[in-house]
Amino acid sequence: MHPAPSVILFTVLSGIGFGFLCVLNLGLIHPTGLGGLLAFAIGYAFAVAGLLASTFHLGNPQRALRAFTQWRTSWLSREGWASVAALLATAPVALGAMGGMRPGLWGLVAAALCVATVICTSMIYAQLKTVPRWNHWIVPVTFLAFAATGGMILSGIGWPAAVPCLILAGVMVAGWRIGDGRFAASGTSVGSATGLGSIGEVRPFQPPHTSANYVMKEMIHQVGRKHVRKLRMVALVAGALVPALVLIALPSGLPAAGLALVVHLAGAFAQRWLFFAEAEHVVSHYYGRTS
Repeated sequence: MHPAPSVILFTVLSGIGFGFLCVLNLGLIHPTGLGGLLAFAIGYAFAVAGLLASTFHLGNPQRALRAFTQWRTSWLSREGWASVAALLATAPVALGAMGGMRPGLWGLVAAALCVATVICTSMIYAQLKTVPRWNHWIVPVTFLAFAATGGMILSGIGWPAAVPCLILAGVMVAGWRIGDGRFAASGTSVGSATGLGSIGEVRPFQPPHTSANYVMKEMIHQVGRKHVRKLRMVALVAGALVPALVLIALPSGLPAAGLALVVHLAGAFAQRWLFFAEAEHVVSHYYGRTS
């Protein structure tokens, strides 16, 4: 599928933001006073920036509020409600941190809402049977792993944050191995796409259009194998391995966390670009554009 920059920013930044807010809500770090206010502000900034970026992908952004009305059937709507609930629930924890209070039971509620938001974001894609690569449990696990890794790196606790980095590396490799065979295993074909499979083997004779259309632009995106291998290596090394080495080798604190975060973001953006670029929609059968 076409990797839109707005959706890449949305999924990466909001994941890190809610991951860091979850760390704060659980009390894994406990900054107080102005330091506590600043920490929560950073988490809010990442989360809100990601959510705002998502509106740029809407055809009519001023209608974004209408998405909240479809919560019964839409994971996008559920993600909107969960994000608002998580941000509101985190506010009392942030105010309490300024006075030196521990998060307590309410912090667990706020942390659970942060996790729910990330799950809802991932399910926007994982629920799509028309994109076999996404329609698998590994997608929510990947989103949660990125959120946890980004949140722990931002926490500045040093080498313990290397653990989720290494877990993320394993999740990424597993996701690629599983995803590469999903389209072939889906059982879809030109025959099922056209509805003519019952009468025999179906082969494209001519393209259905003389020029590109919206479906081809948004739903079909092909990327060369050579570029896939390079970008996967960038995602793995920059997104997980180098940050782990930085956090282990350098003393815990702002310099190590800042360096690890910058490198991690580069890997996260590479992984998320591939997440969309490699996703083959079954409509590609109709256009004879399957890899």
